[in-house]
Amino acid sequence: MQAHIKIFFGAASLIALTACDRGALDSWNSPAGAFLDEGSFGNPTMNNTLVMTGQRDYIINLNQRFASEVPSTVNFEFNKATLTPQAMATLRQQADWIRQFPEVHFKVFGHTDLVGSNAYNKALGMRRARAAVNYLISQGISRSRLEAVVSYGETQPLVATQEPEMRNRRTVTEVAGFVKSHPAVLNGKYAQVVFREYVNSARPDSDLVEFGVSKTE
Repeated sequence: MQAHIKIFFGAASLIALTACDRGALDSWNSPAGAFLDEGSFGNPTMNNTLVMTGQRDYIINLNQRFASEVPSTVNFEFNKATLTPQAMATLRQQADWIRQFPEVHFKVFGHTDLVGSNAYNKALGMRRARAAVNYLISQGISRSRLEAVVSYGETQPLVATQEPEMRNRRTVTEVAGFVKSHPAVLNGKYAQVVFREYVNSARPDSDLVEFGVSKTE
């Protein structure tokens, strides 16, 4: 009887080890970036491309700069998608930053609080995202660089409450990627895109005028 028990546990251990080895092998053979965002078909390939070309690190770098240098979020009144004066002031700051990087795409994500149905809030989040996008366009940003408009509705609250909450009623602007037709991107010069404004910001305005360089180019 004891011999049978030993054989049973030995076989079980061997199966477990084989499963672990297979998982490790699958992980080893997966494309770079495949572990990221498995939510839909093609995302592992997309992530692999971004990792291999160096785009992902630079996109993350730019997004961190954007969020630290300008407010990335604007808020809305209850059940409205109308921009407040404060929201428009924030979007003007975003537009000033976005104009510095003609090589870069941006996404605007719409959110709501938890009051109301999920379907209604998803539509409301989209209206808010479109309101922010349209205002950025009015500030001279090309629509083609803001084409990705996404609504998360009520699914990502900052404050978990069933009551009306302004901090949840928001849009968030983020760096999404590079404009593939831009010469700097075609040449793979992502680091130059990120580093360029560090250099320009250190130059006196008189030097920028003298050498024909604009901070907003």
